[in-house]
Amino acid sequence: MAALTVPREAGGWWHAYVCPAHGVELGHGDLLAAFPATGAPCRYGCRMDTDAVRGARTVLAHQEVARRLRHLAAGPAAERREAVAVLHQYAQLYAGLPDTHTGGADWMLRGRLFHQALTEAIWAVNIAHAARTLAAHHDAAAGLDTLVPFLASLQKAAGTARGELLRKGEARSNYTAWLAAAEISCRAAADVISGAGTDTVRLAQEHGLGAHMGAAVHADGWEWEGSTYYHLFVLHAYLLALRGARPQELPDDMTAVLGAMVSALAGVAAPDGTLPALHDGPYRRAAQAAEIREVAALAGQLFADAPLKPVAQAAERHSSTPLPADLDRWFPGFPLPAPPPRRAFPDAGYAVFRSAGVHALLDAGPHGGGHGHQDKLSLYLYADDGTAWQPDPGQVPYAHRSLRKYYASTAAHPAFRVDDAEQRPCDAVLDGDTGRCDQAYDGVAARRRIVTGRCYLLDILVLEADTERRLTAQLRPATDLDVAAQGSDRARTVWGDGESAVLMGCHVARPAAEFTVVTHPGPADDPSRARQGVDWSLTGRRAVFASVYQSADEAPPVRRVSLSEHTVHIDLADGTVATHPIGA
Repeated sequence: MAALTVPREAGGWWHAYVCPAHGVELGHGDLLAAFPATGAPCRYGCRMDTDAVRGARTVLAHQEVARRLRHLAAGPAAERREAVAVLHQYAQLYAGLPDTHTGGADWMLRGRLFHQALTEAIWAVNIAHAARTLAAHHDAAAGLDTLVPFLASLQKAAGTARGELLRKGEARSNYTAWLAAAEISCRAAADVISGAGTDTVRLAQEHGLGAHMGAAVHADGWEWEGSTYYHLFVLHAYLLALRGARPQELPDDMTAVLGAMVSALAGVAAPDGTLPALHDGPYRRAAQAAEIREVAALAGQLFADAPLKPVAQAAERHSSTPLPADLDRWFPGFPLPAPPPRRAFPDAGYAVFRSAGVHALLDAGPHGGGHGHQDKLSLYLYADDGTAWQPDPGQVPYAHRSLRKYYASTAAHPAFRVDDAEQRPCDAVLDGDTGRCDQAYDGVAARRRIVTGRCYLLDILVLEADTERRLTAQLRPATDLDVAAQGSDRARTVWGDGESAVLMGCHVARPAAEFTVVTHPGPADDPSRARQGVDWSLTGRRAVFASVYQSADEAPPVRRVSLSEHTVHIDLADGTVATHPIGA
């Protein structure tokens, strides 16, 4: 591996590293090499060379250097010496920066090395852990004393930014978690270098980590925004900040929050470990997969029985990046009992259902602030092997404004729509197996109930309006979809691309509704990849849309689904008929 070289330029905003034509993140290549002479590449052949793209790539380069520093710091003597030298380069660079980055948008909480203080905090946490690891080696420790002022300046910058957020009333922001983690990590590293003992729990309380856990995490374990990405993001900050704490010595309220957050991830993951990309966050990104694996490794030290092992294994399919070499004994001592698994999350509004080879997730919770989507009562469908038949499509890098708006929209989700208009940002309520929403459209009440049968999964969506409206249920597959109409009121669907698990669907509406095939952008990792979906619509004051799903491998297969006024009737190939009330 070539020697690390610190980029001499300050970074910008990484979300600008996106192709304006295709909405995909630009190719990384070797982030530590010079900016490509012909521009940063898009997978479709575009080349981008703008100040914003260069600044975004510089962010990625600085973060890559910081990650590699953690590997070098845990390596043999020659690598440790290189790590010390690179840290000194960073200390010199940082000392010469203005107190606030001169670039960035007005809405940003600015850093010094990056447009955003958040980005700087993430980088600073890795810098601090590299320095802390080096301090444990006598051959490297001698050159670290002069880094203490550098660590102190990083801590001060993070503390100043966190204080600004608190003054704005944003105590539960995900920024606050990372800024606190930077303060704690930098202070702990400086203490270790100076030979003083470090009390991780005391630092966590002093710098607001415990307070953030209390403010930002629901009782059901979900980070308040309801986003898989930001949930992982905040949990990652917590786990990195608490380095060196013995699990048994952590306060009960902290371990309860951490255990609930881990249980939430394990609960929504498909049986193979695939995580849904709920609300804002990448649909699939190698860097995120690497972060998932690190979170799983740290959670496996804190809690017994590797509670996120399947999640880590699924993430390995999308990232070959080695785990940081400094993770050993991050949490020394015996792990705590594994958190119990959960399938229902009433605060976040998520409920998980498994039946007939189908892993389903109903979204019926709060909007989730700036990272929420207009997607109330969406139903996401996955196979046991992780095949994403109908996933939450995720989100593109934020600098692509039009596509970001689309992927937050109702049109992008397997939700309900009225008069072809967008849902307003609103909250839904989860009541057992049923989600309810009466705020998305004036004069419209919606409820969606999921039933797990012995060999099928039943979805009942009921829309009721004060006046005659155009009422629509949406199917938004990420796989191939074959549709066969079977009269004016029913249809069959087959989901799958021939190389993955196959889902069979039977669909019936009362009154009869148009089951119209439509084209829509696929998941946000590649918006230009079109998919076929369905807009299932009728004009009236009430609509019942019933769908029965089962894996193609499940037996007996469903032969027919019909609706009476109050009941769903499901005819199976073995001659039995199952009935379920539509519900009130």
